[in-house]
Amino acid sequence: MKYVLVTGGVVSGLGKGVTASSIGVVLKACGLRVTSIKIDPYLNTDAGTMSPFEHGEVFVLDDGGEVDLDLGNYERFLDVRLTRDNNITTGKIYQSVLEKERKGDYLGKTVQVVPHITDAIKDWIESVSAIPVDGKEGPADVCVIELGGTVGDIESMPFIEALRQLFFSTGPDNFCLIHVSLVPVLGVVGEQKTKPTQHSVRELRALGLTPHFLACRSAQPLLENTKQKLSQFCHVPAANILNIHDVPNIWHVPLLLRNQNAHEAILRQLALVRVAGPPNLQEWTTRAETFDNLTNSVKIAMVGKYVGLTDSYLSVVKALLHACIACSLKPSIEWIAASDLEDESAKSTPEAHSKAWEALRNSACVLVPGGFGDRGVNGMILAAKYARENKVPYLGICLGMQISVIEISRSILGWKGANSTEFDEHAPNPVVIFMPEGSRTHMGNTMRLGSRRTLLQTADCITAKLYHNPDHVDERHRHRYEVNPEVVEDLEKTGLRFVGKDESRQRMEILELPSHPFYVGVQFHPEYKSRPGKPSALFLGLILAATGQLEAYVKSHQNGSI
Repeated sequence: MKYVLVTGGVVSGLGKGVTASSIGVVLKACGLRVTSIKIDPYLNTDAGTMSPFEHGEVFVLDDGGEVDLDLGNYERFLDVRLTRDNNITTGKIYQSVLEKERKGDYLGKTVQVVPHITDAIKDWIESVSAIPVDGKEGPADVCVIELGGTVGDIESMPFIEALRQLFFSTGPDNFCLIHVSLVPVLGVVGEQKTKPTQHSVRELRALGLTPHFLACRSAQPLLENTKQKLSQFCHVPAANILNIHDVPNIWHVPLLLRNQNAHEAILRQLALVRVAGPPNLQEWTTRAETFDNLTNSVKIAMVGKYVGLTDSYLSVVKALLHACIACSLKPSIEWIAASDLEDESAKSTPEAHSKAWEALRNSACVLVPGGFGDRGVNGMILAAKYARENKVPYLGICLGMQISVIEISRSILGWKGANSTEFDEHAPNPVVIFMPEGSRTHMGNTMRLGSRRTLLQTADCITAKLYHNPDHVDERHRHRYEVNPEVVEDLEKTGLRFVGKDESRQRMEILELPSHPFYVGVQFHPEYKSRPGKPSALFLGLILAATGQLEAYVKSHQNGSI
């Protein structure tokens, strides 16, 4: 196995994930098979219980793994299906070592960070890198490892040491270290500063790792004298100093690397020149240029709880982007805090209330994404009601579907006490209930998670037509509550149809309102499987409906012309 390690220095949030993904894309374009591992040095076992405000969205994998959002980048860029073990955390490593210690596997030895923790990290990397993730037999050619955080963080020290040992044991032809750093420009001076990168590389070398490449983040392209200075003081050849400057969209990053011949240098470092070909990035080039040249846009109202940090809905944003580009449009997302739509907001923050409603009314479609807790729920209900009554295309995901059920129960059935037991345990009309297979006491890894099968109940529904008429769909889930099966009959009397159910037919997975141009709610998360060039069917449907193209698209597909 050949390893490419991506580390970061100076500051966090430099785009190591996009850099690692882009390196994978370029190597894959050279004909190599690529897998990815993300190391998160935090003590949490996984990302499942972490606040979206603190760490961005939780990405869910087919096997139910709740992982860092960077694994979503890997899946989208490389079009692979990763496993929960592709995300290594300090919590997972310590848990596995302590379980072995309790079982007596260490035969009475003193269990220490070195060698026991570091050995566990190396074993984990070596075993996971051999798991095929691209649907083919046998292990990949290259494993791209991203080390989270910045060099020098106390919590990442065991991982740095384990990776140093891995480098030593695998040999120089099987290991390539790329250090992502920042080259800032001070406003007054206007000069590209190399000192932060110099210090970062010095710190890395002091820990036993010497970078083969520098990936320098900057606002503008690096000047030649800046490259020479970095080369001289960081002991990295000038040809191996890659510049990842700001670009119009992230699809340009693999092209930036290709244009700087990064693939050739990496292939030489890994002794893969003979087995790899020139990179075929025509599809990426077309995609990046197409997006740059788009002029028309569509306004999408995103009514959520965590709109203060857009990374909280990263996969939803990417799925909207994929769908919009398929329709030759740019997405224009109106971020609406659900709580600003509520009546109480009209009194406490009238200006925010007025702006939120204006944004909602000026949007071509409404999307209510997933979330937990009762904050903002009444605002989401008002948004769903507005979309239903005004025939505005609506897509409710997870909580967004439950919101639809609550709103219709209250507005049409007249059940004023209709609610989810998540928000009111003693609701007179519990239309959304706690699902039996979860745990009430433990929050981590207790939800209905991962890829589950949904059986479509009829071919005569918009969802079936968008998915091209299969009898089932497999999508990823992440939820604890769902529609109460006892109220389904009453809800269907209102005209609502549950067109998708699980295999037991007790769990409602997809709802539609046939009298509406596009009113769809899904219990699963279709955004997790959306890919560039292969948009999620339901997101595509939302954008087509918002631009008046849905009917023509469905007809042309039924006629087999697309």
